[in-house]
Amino acid sequence: MRKKLLLGNWKMNKTREETKVFALGSLALSALAELHGIDIGVAPAYLSLPVVKKYNPNLLVASQNVHYQPSGAYTGEISIAMLKEINITWAIIGHSERRTYDNETSERCNLKIKALLANEMTPVYCVGETLAQFEKSETKKVIKEQISAGFSEISSENAAKVVVAYEPVWSIGTGRNASSEIAQDVCSYIRGLLREKYGEVAEQIRILYGGSVKPENIKTYLSTADIDGALVGGASLSIESFKELINNMI
Repeated sequence: MRKKLLLGNWKMNKTREETKVFALGSLALSALAELHGIDIGVAPAYLSLPVVKKYNPNLLVASQNVHYQPSGAYTGEISIAMLKEINITWAIIGHSERRTYDNETSERCNLKIKALLANEMTPVYCVGETLAQFEKSETKKVIKEQISAGFSEISSENAAKVVVAYEPVWSIGTGRNASSEIAQDVCSYIRGLLREKYGEVAEQIRILYGGSVKPENIKTYLSTADIDGALVGGASLSIESFKELINNMI
């Protein structure tokens, strides 16, 4: 049985001091999640990564991005070695905001995924369609291309270590949610694509839903067959909301 996962993507929010307050406040939540067999974690800004690790080592901590090259003239980027040096072993790859604002492609994501796996780190690979693509009924075409490119040349053994997050671009930060039926249909389709490529290994891969997830709707999403957790933005920023999310996953 796949273990439920709640991952908060903080984006460009929280100072180091604010992160410390959250990390200390989440100690009891880590214990609660462990008691109920749920993995929980956050993806803070780079400067705050070691802060979370220091004040709540029981949280999963993910980087919001990483470069696939070990070093070089890549201004503003961060390497896998830099993350490993501060004991960060998870990274979000291909978030829609990076695809939109930083021209992130699925092929580039594939390079990052392969580099992370080679370094025994966990990629959280984000896929999803824009509003224009959704309205043209191109969702599954887009998802198929993103899954195909992202998992290119990745073995079955390594594929099982990847977490996939379906985030329809039109629902991120807009308050406009994909219904649980739409989310389940797409996540089931993703698992089907992975099953075609990897067989039964696909049943081990955790698939998250992200896109205006809140405490009041997370239970509905996770009650479906193929959604194993959530990648949450704004609702993960406060301890109170994070606690509600966990409680509604239990």
